[in-house]
Amino acid sequence: MSKKVWVGCLSVLTLVGIAMVGAQGQTAAPPAAAKPAAGAAAAPAGGAAMTPQARVDSTPKGQLKNPYKDDDAAAVQAGKDFYFHSGCNGCHGGNGGGGMCPPLTNDIWVYGGDDDTLFRLVTLGSDGLQAKGYTRVGMEKVVGPMPSMGAIVPTDDALWKIITFVRSNYHGSPACKFGCPVDAPPPPGA
Repeated sequence: MSKKVWVGCLSVLTLVGIAMVGAQGQTAAPPAAAKPAAGAAAAPAGGAAMTPQARVDSTPKGQLKNPYKDDDAAAVQAGKDFYFHSGCNGCHGGNGGGGMCPPLTNDIWVYGGDDDTLFRLVTLGSDGLQAKGYTRVGMEKVVGPMPSMGAIVPTDDALWKIITFVRSNYHGSPACKFGCPVDAPPPPGA
């Protein structure tokens, strides 16, 4: 073969390789197949989705409850997709095991591990949560404040699925999965 043919073939293969590598980092839109658990009160009247900020603004403190269970494979997978699409992995690591920010898989919930607190923390960020009167209940290595993700996560349903994914990766004490009870001994290392 001539040198021009080799260069042409090599150029085509290089472009195909670049396209394939670029496509590996892209995934399809997160699935919406997971359905909320029966009796869950996360959706507004009429079942329309809301932004996380709208959900926080319209729901009294303590009333937000995740409609998904962490053994719901479809909700967990959708949550994982939203977790990556929203950039949570950039600070908390690929499966929530930590990075430059706290792990999401251990006993230490900095502001509390209940559904309502986690939803508000992700939506408002740590500074916004503190402005609403929340205080730290656990200590963890934190590089800086958690940013408000309420404008990045597209819907309240997507945020519930992210929380479901996080809960599915929890490896701490079962007693502390939703926040350590007040009368429980502190988790190891706290």
